[in-house]
Amino acid sequence: MNSSVDRLFENDGDVFLSNSYAEFQQLPCIQEQSSTPKPVAKSPDRKLSNASTPEHRGRESPASAGTARSSRRDSLNERSIAMALHQNLTLTAPTTMAMTPPIVEPVVGACANLDESFSGELVKEFQKAKLKLQEAMVLREQKRDEMIRQLHIETISNKTKNAASPHPGVNGNGECRDPSFEEPQIRGEPSDNPKPKFVAVTTLEDVQAVRCAEFHPGGQLYAVGSNSKTLRICAYPKLTDLREEHQTYQPMVLFKRTKHHKGSIYCLAWSPEGDLMATGSNDKTVKLMRFNVDTSNLEGEEVELSMHDGTVRDLCFLEDTTNKSSLLISGGAGDCKIYVTDCATGTPFQALSGHTGHILALYTWGGAMFVSGSHDKTVRFWDLRTRGCVNMVTPITQVGGVSGRHGCPVASLCVDPSGRLLVSGHEDATCALYDIRGGRNVQCFRPHSQDVRSVRFSPSAYYLLSGGYDNKLVLTDLQGDLTLPLPSVVVAQHSDKVISGRWHPSEFSFLSTSADKTSTLWALPPV
Repeated sequence: MNSSVDRLFENDGDVFLSNSYAEFQQLPCIQEQSSTPKPVAKSPDRKLSNASTPEHRGRESPASAGTARSSRRDSLNERSIAMALHQNLTLTAPTTMAMTPPIVEPVVGACANLDESFSGELVKEFQKAKLKLQEAMVLREQKRDEMIRQLHIETISNKTKNAASPHPGVNGNGECRDPSFEEPQIRGEPSDNPKPKFVAVTTLEDVQAVRCAEFHPGGQLYAVGSNSKTLRICAYPKLTDLREEHQTYQPMVLFKRTKHHKGSIYCLAWSPEGDLMATGSNDKTVKLMRFNVDTSNLEGEEVELSMHDGTVRDLCFLEDTTNKSSLLISGGAGDCKIYVTDCATGTPFQALSGHTGHILALYTWGGAMFVSGSHDKTVRFWDLRTRGCVNMVTPITQVGGVSGRHGCPVASLCVDPSGRLLVSGHEDATCALYDIRGGRNVQCFRPHSQDVRSVRFSPSAYYLLSGGYDNKLVLTDLQGDLTLPLPSVVVAQHSDKVISGRWHPSEFSFLSTSADKTSTLWALPPV
């Protein structure tokens, strides 16, 4: 296994221009060549709030909470001293103030007259001690806040300097990306504030399981394909007035085609420009169509591709910058090959071999590279410039270590926008993180109890959305140290298996499809 995806292996292959599956099998295929922040010291008299750490920034200020508690202690201490004076008892400093400056204790035996001593020197001594105590508490809070601020700055600086490690919000050139929106902070830990809840905005109902749904690159609509062979294009609603008590409704269907394929629609994809759509089916065909975004309709004659000899499980588009055209990547069952089609001519011209099991997932993050996940338990990196596989990874699926067992079918995968971090979802309910540039396994975790059939990064790559056969959609926070346990929270649920989950390209909302015969749009109400 290579240490970096950037090492490319030269490879030669055959180019063919036939649209007949029988002719494809007679030609040789293209073969592959074989720092954690230091903890802040806790004061014995009070517990450090989670909100004061960098991982919990954005919550209630720790200084305000500490000041409120110290004020309550001063009030209680003053009351206890006054009661003791009235009862002619011996005073002792409260145990909770053991580490604070000592309070001068009055000698009760010298108080012959309680009323006179209360208004005399004893009150003055008490006031002086109280003033010193308050000054010490304020000084200690200021020092503590300064330590937290320095620790936060040091943590951000270390993460920025570590170019070899995956970092959300950074592009492939190492430059900070400016996200089109600020993703809200969602944590899996308990909080005094109610946890943000995603609301089911719209639900599209079908007569059979809904397998796939994809947002148009423009974000104003989305397409849905189902086992009923029906293809729909729906309008994306406005979410400005969304509330937690929102009543779910049916989406506006702009386009509908029944019997789009002879079999179930397993997958669909949009081209980066949004002018092309492709669908794959268990009828072993791929359909390529032109889309008019102004009319929200498919137009022109569709191209049917029949080079596969099994179910087409996944599709993705690449941009051929040299020829200024789109390339369609498709894979699935049967011969375990990945086919590359020139969308300008509607002709397949490459067949990539290497996998020994059915191809279950494909993903591209821009450029000439893409990844594939297979039932043979491997993830392969492909570069069309070399016409072959440039790296192969067998993700570790043993939770709790990097030397665990290798191997479980790869049901889903994705790569963050910077091209540094790979996430793979497996049939044993685990997700694996892999550092692409460093060539190392980061960790494996289990967000579901059954197969993980979908994984996708949020638009700013701060969160991972996963969907599983346990009927749940889970959000995992990726903003901290990726080698430590990752906080996860269930954000949505269906009544049957979740098949896919897809983020909106610019808003904090997502689509899910399920075996319960529905596709649901989920969104977070504005605070």
